[in-house]
Amino acid sequence: MYDKILVPTDGSDTSEAAVEHAIDLAEKYGAEVHALYVVDTDSMSLSLGGEQLDRIEQGQFGEMDEVRERAESATGYVTDRAAEHGLETLEHISAGKPHSQIGNYVESNGIDLVVMGSHGRSGVRRALLGSVTERTLRSTHAPVLVVDVDRSE
Repeated sequence: MYDKILVPTDGSDTSEAAVEHAIDLAEKYGAEVHALYVVDTDSMSLSLGGEQLDRIEQGQFGEMDEVRERAESATGYVTDRAAEHGLETLEHISAGKPHSQIGNYVESNGIDLVVMGSHGRSGVRRALLGSVTERTLRSTHAPVLVVDVDRSE
């Protein structure tokens, strides 16, 4: 039923809870696990100039070590957890509007299921990132499993 499972991650506790569900399903179905981190250029646009945003959207993080490290840490967590269960993971980092990048990845890679957290970081960012999940639900044709950290424990 599921051959390719995508886990969009921002490294939050809720994303990590979604990883556990994705891995469980991947084991049951013998599915590939895909980890995707999207650098949200909308949230960065206020502090960066247009040239820097263009570089980020092209995947050229240059001197933005913190952004690259955060992305690699988030997708690396998925890879590490999957490896503990004998599963391989494809990691991908992109930049743009998260729900659009998730939708594009789903279409481009034949994803059968998206497993993601109900919201990301806390506080004001939580409300903003929660909208990513909602927009993803509306913009992709693949089934989306939404995991809330409180219910996964």
